[in-house]
Amino acid sequence: MRLKLVSLLALLLAIFSCQPKESSPPNIVLILADDLGYGELGSYGQKIIQTPNIDALAANGMRFTQFYSGSPVCAPSRYVLLTGQHTGHAFIRGNDEWTERGNVWDYKAAVADPGLEGQRPIPDSTITMAEVLAKSGYQSALIGKWGLGAPNTEGVPNRQGFDYFCGYNCQRQAHNLYPPHIWENDQKIVLRNDTIAPGTRLDEGADPNDPASYARYNQPDYGPAVMHEKALKFIKQRDKDKPFMLYYASPLPHLPLQVPQEYVEKYRKIIGEEEPYIGNQGYFPNQYPKAAYAGMIDYLDHQVGELIQTLKAEGVYENTIIIFTSDNGPTYTGGVDAEYFDSSGPFQNTYGRTKGYTYEGGIRVPMIVSWPGKVKPGSTSDYIGAFYDLFPTFADISNTEMDQKVDGISFAKELLSESGQVNHDYLYWEFPSYNGQQAVRMGKWKGVRMNMMDGNLDIELYNLEEDMAEEHNVASENPDVVAQIKKAMDTEHREPEIPKFSIPVIANN
Repeated sequence: MRLKLVSLLALLLAIFSCQPKESSPPNIVLILADDLGYGELGSYGQKIIQTPNIDALAANGMRFTQFYSGSPVCAPSRYVLLTGQHTGHAFIRGNDEWTERGNVWDYKAAVADPGLEGQRPIPDSTITMAEVLAKSGYQSALIGKWGLGAPNTEGVPNRQGFDYFCGYNCQRQAHNLYPPHIWENDQKIVLRNDTIAPGTRLDEGADPNDPASYARYNQPDYGPAVMHEKALKFIKQRDKDKPFMLYYASPLPHLPLQVPQEYVEKYRKIIGEEEPYIGNQGYFPNQYPKAAYAGMIDYLDHQVGELIQTLKAEGVYENTIIIFTSDNGPTYTGGVDAEYFDSSGPFQNTYGRTKGYTYEGGIRVPMIVSWPGKVKPGSTSDYIGAFYDLFPTFADISNTEMDQKVDGISFAKELLSESGQVNHDYLYWEFPSYNGQQAVRMGKWKGVRMNMMDGNLDIELYNLEEDMAEEHNVASENPDVVAQIKKAMDTEHREPEIPKFSIPVIANN
């Protein structure tokens, strides 16, 4: 009898040992480029700049064609991404340099005094994706640019859920890619670079065609390289018993035009001779502006490749979801030539239609998701979504409970090619800067209000199925659609907590 019981127990153990184990939550690597246009990747139609590693990510995953950033500029877009709140509800709705502290634009003064560095802090009550994922045991790191809270305030990354931070706390300090320091958690890392203030011009009488004239703008420690090594170190030295989230907020290809010379030389051969950019818009001059800009994106692509190789070497690639996107559309200043590179792809590249504006070129961004064994390789999605969908999606795929209300919805079913994906009725943006704007994407329709600080409430209407470049305002021909857009604008706006983000013409709505 005892022998039979032992045999039965052994049989049961064998049966249960063969049952598939519940898979562990996926690691999350969220790569956010800075000012990268919809058309600046090979997988989105770019013809000059080479991005083989990001294109391979698209070939191995899903490429989204109708995905949007949280805002047309840095800080609010990042806030939307981290909190799941759109800019009609967000605490941060524009770039806020917190100028009541003093002359925060004095670069050298801010280097010496952390009290002048950074942007207005988000409150401690803010709930970020890092804080929520921690409930499921995730360890989290932020590498790169923050911009949501000055040093020694409640808004720093380590007080907003991130276990580790290394990079630029301050967006203004990030206007130098060879900075005198970056931050590691609450400590400065002093780099081997001189303090060269952004906007420093060529010396009087310097020859703009002489490489020696630009020597001061290329120093020993390239900020993106230093931060990248910290990202690789985090992956290698993480707690192996826990899932991790790496938010890799690269400062590239945001101005100034600075990149190691080998990348410039590569594109000089491709692009040929060009006029120097002598620096008259607050950024450093560059002898070969087009080659440098292309090189910056190429450099970022190389870093993406190294991240992927490190994930594979650590044996975690198969259980890691990788997302690549950009915080807004391409810039229009500082030596960048969006027309030359066709940076916005099918959208307009001119000033007023790119960064800073809620037209498609300012907020439609590349979005690639790779997840081995989960996301179908080489697939394309026309899901209409925005940054505020990422938070609930991460919670969904990690089986993490969310107690707070967000404006986003999970698109996990879209990623997994499952039926039943819920779609937005519409997407919403408001932006108090650049003279005040609102925008709504509703199916094939796009409604935009511009110049609201002048009291304008007229809504421009575009049929994106027929007019992706938003060249033909068809509002007068579709009054019923305009009425629906207006209702969405009225519904989604809530007066901001920070008065400078108020748009007076809709303040009483």
